[in-house]
Amino acid sequence: MRINALFCAIFMLYFSSCHCSANWLEASQTATLLVDGSPTSRKIPDTMFGIFFEEINHAGAGGLWAELVSNRGFEAGGPTTPSNIDPWSIIGNETNIIVRTDRTSCFSRNEVALRMEVLCDIEGSITCPTGGAGIYNPGYWGMNIEQGKTYKLTMYVRSMDAVNLSVSLTSSDGLQNLATANIVTAALDMANWTKVKLPLEAKGANVNSRLQITTAQKGIIWLDQVSLMPLDTYKGHGFRAGLVSMLADLKPRFIRFPGGSYVEGEWLRNAFRWRETVGPWEERPGHFGDVWKYWTDDGLGYYEFLQFAEDLGASPVWVINNGISHNDQVDTSTIPAFVQDALDSIEFARGDPDSKWGSVRASMGHPEPFGLKYVALGNQDCWKKNYRGNYLKFYYAIKAAYPDIQLVSNCDGSAGKLDHPADLYDFHLYTSGNDMFARAHQFDRTSRSSTGPKAFVSEYAATGSNVGKGNLFSALAQAGFLIGLEINSDVVEMASNAPLFVNGNDRRRFCQIKVEPRCYCIQLMARIWNPYLLDAAFL
Repeated sequence: MRINALFCAIFMLYFSSCHCSANWLEASQTATLLVDGSPTSRKIPDTMFGIFFEEINHAGAGGLWAELVSNRGFEAGGPTTPSNIDPWSIIGNETNIIVRTDRTSCFSRNEVALRMEVLCDIEGSITCPTGGAGIYNPGYWGMNIEQGKTYKLTMYVRSMDAVNLSVSLTSSDGLQNLATANIVTAALDMANWTKVKLPLEAKGANVNSRLQITTAQKGIIWLDQVSLMPLDTYKGHGFRAGLVSMLADLKPRFIRFPGGSYVEGEWLRNAFRWRETVGPWEERPGHFGDVWKYWTDDGLGYYEFLQFAEDLGASPVWVINNGISHNDQVDTSTIPAFVQDALDSIEFARGDPDSKWGSVRASMGHPEPFGLKYVALGNQDCWKKNYRGNYLKFYYAIKAAYPDIQLVSNCDGSAGKLDHPADLYDFHLYTSGNDMFARAHQFDRTSRSSTGPKAFVSEYAATGSNVGKGNLFSALAQAGFLIGLEINSDVVEMASNAPLFVNGNDRRRFCQIKVEPRCYCIQLMARIWNPYLLDAAFL
């Protein structure tokens, strides 16, 4: 087996200088190191190492995207009212407050709003509890409020009555007050929906905080689109600065988004629809991601992904739905509407600011086109009945309008020639640590045709019982696989690990390159060998 001498040297250095526990390595074992020092070499493509982001494990909602309020528009319970408002909860009881949803919002694409009828008052037969009655939102398993930071509250309020609302950041039990602001108006001042913006500066810190909205004044108040964002997001674009800084340090050459299975959906009705995720955030309807089983408000939408790639200096790789989900698919004879949707999405990214969809992008603050050059047609769909027929419709339509765009097929071309045109082909690998080592030779026998498409290894991870939640064996297995990709870089163009992030409270699929803090040396080793290898960040 050929193995890079630098990697071997670092491997030996690691065992001589680090003290991580590795039960499978016995000190008495003897190893023989063979180094092939032949002068053969080739330039690794500049595009080789990037990242893949999928909305999985609450990687975006409750993770990379800095929005602290979960279900901010009260839409997660569905359009039929009254509906479930989870995770919102009531402060008080049925004797002093009645809360329900109705369809009175001022936003046509998300009509559900919250109606809060307060039955108590400061004095009288029904007095309000200390601090008032109202509602609170714990965010995604608690809001991490940091002392000295300022948070921007935005919400929409309507009431025919006088309003005296208190908006606070508190501990999870409501006893520790971290920040408070008040909204006080006379009767009829908010008879129409009114947008309210308030800064909340935290006077204390709590990693398990909540946002609460309370009043001690009798009346009926409607609330909608309640948002809380830290002011210090990455470049002011809504992403958590700490997490994005870690990604920026990797210097990724591309970012593939937004999935993955998230793009497909279990059913097409729940697939990611890009045009529902652009425009003002208040007007985005959100959707239930039925593959990974949670609601997203889609504040992190198509525009934000493009902006994210630009902020990282990475090429965006836009994965589109090609009319196929896990359980249903559009017949090729009726696919033209989906093709047009794809063309519109590319116009949104690249069109002139006076074009139909380019003007929408410009209105969001980005008149210059984004540098979209890669589009993947579907995700893991090659084996499905309508894939090839649908693929060809997309391929020829996109090439006719944008001949420079590189199109990615879902079909594996590593073992034989594809039966359809493509610039790149997608290759996914989830396998055991042992097999991952062997897959270093995956592309050794791939045809070296100068005209054939190259591989885009867009998802790979070592999985199974011998890698657990990430260990030394896992890291080395994947490093060995990457060496094989570099050796075969004449037929492999791009590679990214999956998944990128995991919130520990919603571990649907685990990031496999994470290493325990005591084994930090292996992270350093991976970075010395390959600065673009992602050792997974945790939220």
